[in-house]
Amino acid sequence: MGWAGILETMDIPLLVSADLAGHSGREERLLQLGAPLPPDAVVLVSTSAAMMQPTAALALGTWIVVGEGELPPTVQPFLRLPAAASPEVLGSAIDAAMQAVRLRLRLLDIERELRVAQDRKLDLARVGIALTGERDLDTLLALILSTSRELVAADAGSLYLIAASSGVRALRFILSQNDSVPTSLSSFTVPVDRTSFAGYVALSGEVVGVEDVRHLPPDVPYSFNPQFDVATGYHTRSLLTVPMATRAGEVIGVLQLLNRKADPQARITSAAAADAAVVPFGHDDVAVLRALAAQAAVAIENTRLVKEIESLFEGFVRASITAIEQRDPSTSGHSLRVAHYTVELARAVEQAPPAAYRGLRFTPDEITQLRYAGLLHDFGKVGVREAVLTKGKKLFPERLELVEERFRHARRAREVAILKRLLDTLCREGRAPTEDDVARISEAFQRSTLEIDSFLGAVVRANEPAVLNRETRHILVEVEQARFPGVNGDETPFLLPDELRVLSVPKGSLNEEERREIESHVSHSYDFLLTIPWPKRYRRIPEIAYGHHEKLNGTGYPNRLDRARIPPEVRMMTVSDIYDALAAGDRPYKRAVPPERALAIIEDEAHQGLLDADLVRVFIEARIWASETDTAEVVSRG
Repeated sequence: MGWAGILETMDIPLLVSADLAGHSGREERLLQLGAPLPPDAVVLVSTSAAMMQPTAALALGTWIVVGEGELPPTVQPFLRLPAAASPEVLGSAIDAAMQAVRLRLRLLDIERELRVAQDRKLDLARVGIALTGERDLDTLLALILSTSRELVAADAGSLYLIAASSGVRALRFILSQNDSVPTSLSSFTVPVDRTSFAGYVALSGEVVGVEDVRHLPPDVPYSFNPQFDVATGYHTRSLLTVPMATRAGEVIGVLQLLNRKADPQARITSAAAADAAVVPFGHDDVAVLRALAAQAAVAIENTRLVKEIESLFEGFVRASITAIEQRDPSTSGHSLRVAHYTVELARAVEQAPPAAYRGLRFTPDEITQLRYAGLLHDFGKVGVREAVLTKGKKLFPERLELVEERFRHARRAREVAILKRLLDTLCREGRAPTEDDVARISEAFQRSTLEIDSFLGAVVRANEPAVLNRETRHILVEVEQARFPGVNGDETPFLLPDELRVLSVPKGSLNEEERREIESHVSHSYDFLLTIPWPKRYRRIPEIAYGHHEKLNGTGYPNRLDRARIPPEVRMMTVSDIYDALAAGDRPYKRAVPPERALAIIEDEAHQGLLDADLVRVFIEARIWASETDTAEVVSRG
């Protein structure tokens, strides 16, 4: 029926004053003076009757006034007719007034529908914003289903996603919601075929709406499965199933809504309640659900893409950790533990913040950023020579072998020199060696051997990465001055200048050049991490990883930052890194120390102004150092 037909069938009451009763030639109701008027009525009155109406009623209804007399100033009649108007004129006037009322009422309906449509557009816009901002897939799917039900007043609904196994596509039930009966369904799959509502919609990409599932047309391929209704006592009537398709047209899931309710507060707990409360889904509902389903599909696709990107990052991090540990197996697990300690320290500071850190909060993305920075803080070690990275002694093993061989040669050379001097004496004196000669030679051999053994012992002791003591340093000075006969008879030093320089390092196993090379790993890490196109939420990973060797008093490296320029995240990582370096397993260049000793050392560094004392205190009191480190969790947890 068109608008004209609708307008003609609208029932408009006709109220007539007593002095004009029966003049309209149609069904009338007598106008009660002083009674309230319906706003959609046509009022036929004489001038005298109009003058007798109360002021409050004059603005209601559509008035036709018959007569030439004066009217109250508040009366604005739709038509004014002379007292002698013919029945035909009177009838035409009443028809025109009724048509005006119908048009006005229809205009009000259109305005109301427009407001509803605008409200739905705003709802869809708000939903789109909410869907776009949600990255957790489970939360997103629940939001999609609850919002869909709310927009069309559906009592219940289910959501399915397409899953493929061995090349076979199926709909996997993900979740359901129901306002009337509790739902707790196990996961199951539905074939993508024409036998079910969901399967048909997933296969065809078409919307399926059913007024009453008990009365399906005989020619449709799908059927209603009453299993849920039987199991729960639910009563399904109207149904709307909508595909969720990506921008490329690929159906990735299905939304299925049940029982549209005329009263959103109604509960469907019996067949009678279902028959009374449930109405069919309308065309507007289909349009709204299609729009929402399209937004939902895009949001789901985006969330999956984000997950894939995050999985790529996680894979990259795993590969990076493997690369680091293959270069230096003795530090295996260090990056994982530093990441774990740093994240736990950040959470502990949030829960019980020291005064300087009140108000410090970390979003989930910031925690993930901190974890990635911890995992990758030593990645730059791949740019350090392996021999330097794993150097356990001051001299490289092959160089120590050369020194030891030189000392063995020196022993033989000195013995040869002693024998040669005796031979020269015997030849010059023309005699055979005596027992005294043999005794002197043996004594000279012994003195030379003792001296060389003393020299070699000092070299071996000095070669250790421990602090170089005074006695060993004194012997090294003697070694520097000692010589032995060379191949051509020239004086040859026991130690070459570069060997002596390395052995004279007061502490550790690295000389100054090697130490600078080791320290360069933070710059390598920073430069490498800058090349990665991190998402905006992870943009500070290079900065955090870069500063983990800075000290609050400005003596750290590489940039000698002071307290004010070192962010809290970097300070946390520094505490975690130093503790683990001290307490972790033995390394070629140092022995591990007990946890208590490691904690005492970082406390001492805090007292010296090197580390943040507040963070060290939280690290100790919250027992971050004793927290279990789950390798798989540290790598995969976001």
